[in-house]
Amino acid sequence: MDRRTFFGMLAAGTAGLSATAPELGAQTVSAKKFVVVGGGMAGATCAKYLAMWAKRSGMTVDVTLVDENARYVSCIMSNKVVTGERTLASLTYGYDTLSSKFGLRFVNAGVTSVDAVNKTVALSTSETLSYDRLILAPGIQFDYSTVSITATGLTDEQARDAVPHAWKAGPQTDTLRNQLVALTAGEHVIVTVPKSPYRCPPGPYERVCVIADWLKKNKAGSRVIVLDANAGIQAEKVNFGNAFTTVHANIDYFPNAAVASVSFDAASPSVKTVTLVAPAAQVNPVTNVASVTTQSSFTAAVVNLLPQMKGGQIMLDTLAGVEGAIVGGRWAKVNELSYETLVPGVHVIGDSIASKQPKAGHIGNQQGKVCADAILRLESGLQPYPAPVTNSACYTPITSSTATWLTAIFAYNAVAGEMQVAPPGVIEAPEGPTSQAYSEMGEWFGELMADTFA
Repeated sequence: MDRRTFFGMLAAGTAGLSATAPELGAQTVSAKKFVVVGGGMAGATCAKYLAMWAKRSGMTVDVTLVDENARYVSCIMSNKVVTGERTLASLTYGYDTLSSKFGLRFVNAGVTSVDAVNKTVALSTSETLSYDRLILAPGIQFDYSTVSITATGLTDEQARDAVPHAWKAGPQTDTLRNQLVALTAGEHVIVTVPKSPYRCPPGPYERVCVIADWLKKNKAGSRVIVLDANAGIQAEKVNFGNAFTTVHANIDYFPNAAVASVSFDAASPSVKTVTLVAPAAQVNPVTNVASVTTQSSFTAAVVNLLPQMKGGQIMLDTLAGVEGAIVGGRWAKVNELSYETLVPGVHVIGDSIASKQPKAGHIGNQQGKVCADAILRLESGLQPYPAPVTNSACYTPITSSTATWLTAIFAYNAVAGEMQVAPPGVIEAPEGPTSQAYSEMGEWFGELMADTFA
């Protein structure tokens, strides 16, 4: 597959669904009430397409989108904020156009509880919403239960903030940026990678690359130490392997390096010690030849700690008590034809689900469309489209002027009852990082955000 074919796929949207609206059966007079909780990539897309496709199909609906934040800040491209190449403001999107153009209602509020029996949603504003279908898209939350973070002179919360994840674009993104700027040349940076699955499989390795590139230009002698809890690189193994060993000479990569603790003294914040669960295995990411090292702790001035992740709390609370509804205590079990859970009328999309599809913004956009299409069919007395196809795609900056890309097609396997990678499988840029891909990255991002936020 060449870049032109790949880039054309990005603009195509979700394969297998109508480009305009699903063909629905006879419509009822009373409006169907759809409540979408979470205004990120999956939730905003689903709300938009529910309203748009319903109108084009002649169905009367009330679509309400709820989010505790008045505006959405994109995680995609936020690594460029860490290196000072973008601002958070340039990644911030509102909901006004979705409301005015498609007629949906946006409510800036948190959700305190869901009553799935009576089909109501209680908001932090004391308002209660009723629904025919509830779509939860709460993203991820962070689980610090397996790592101890202690700092003399700081509270637990302050200690965590001092080793920012910056995995939800916002204040911690700026914190990480400021810590890098304050770094003394020759001091090191640790980036940790949690055990898969986590949000955005290539994301941690992308961050490693852009930080390493920035350090070479701004902090002579500083290195990036990568502590990966997984057995190896989780996405774009060839391109990141090459980046770690050839493009950037200031990266030390350790697989099987699960973090047990981080400790430091607030009076000396530039000396942070990261201790591993067990000694790490050092590996050449290209040859995959590993040798065990006895090193069990590392010291750095900046620690970018990515903890384990799990689905949003409102999802966990809503599905709690329903046997089999939550996979591994972390992710929602869904029917990937409709994204309905084991709780009737409650759907979950995006990063909170258990799926072979990755937890990433582009795939969240795709799932939002599949879910919207399925709900409109179900509410019209039809069955969901039986063969949805989604495209997972992203561009990855390797330096400040080059990028790579990867893509994968997922198709519903009726025998297995799940979305699976379809031929030709996961494809990463065979030409490696290029300036052309870097330019295309901006186009891809612009089109994706325009499609999501209208």
